[in-house]
Amino acid sequence: MLSLDVGRRRIGLAGCDGLGLTVSPLPALHRGAHAQNLHYLQTLCHQRNVQGLVVGVPLDDQGQLTDQAHHCRRYGRRIARDLGLPLAFVNEHSSSWAAADRHGLQGDRSGRLDSAAAALLLEQWLAEGPDVEPVNAAPDERGGNEANEGSCSHPSTTP
Repeated sequence: MLSLDVGRRRIGLAGCDGLGLTVSPLPALHRGAHAQNLHYLQTLCHQRNVQGLVVGVPLDDQGQLTDQAHHCRRYGRRIARDLGLPLAFVNEHSSSWAAADRHGLQGDRSGRLDSAAAALLLEQWLAEGPDVEPVNAAPDERGGNEANEGSCSHPSTTP
C-alpha cells in the first residue's frame, strides 16, 4: 500500500511492508507537472509492489468536506485511475499536527512532516479501513467509500 498526504506544494508518501505490519515514511514528492509526478509514482509503485492507494481527505471539525478535501479526492481519483490501482480515502483531520507532535517536526518545510502525516494515515487505514475500491466506480458517484465512513475492514482478498 502507498499512502498520499496531498498538498498543494508537496505530496507526503508512506508505504508499508507486504503484511501491513511496518509503516515507513518515504521521501515527499514535490509537486510538478502531472506527467512527472505520475512517472515518479509509477516507478515507486513498481519498486514497492504497491497494490492500492490510501489518500487523506481533510474534513473539518464537523466531519464535512473542505475545499482542500475536494482537491484531495479529485487528485486521489485521478492518480489512482492513471496508476490503475484501487483507492481508499481516510479522514486526515489533524494528521499534520499529530505527526508534528509525534516526530518533533513543527514548522518543517522539507517534506518530512508531509510524509510523517502520510504514515499516520496509512496506520489509520490499516487499523480501521475502509476497503480499497476501483476508481472506475467513483466513490462520490456511488455514495460509498467516503473519508468519514467507519468501515473497519481491510483490502478484500476475494477475486
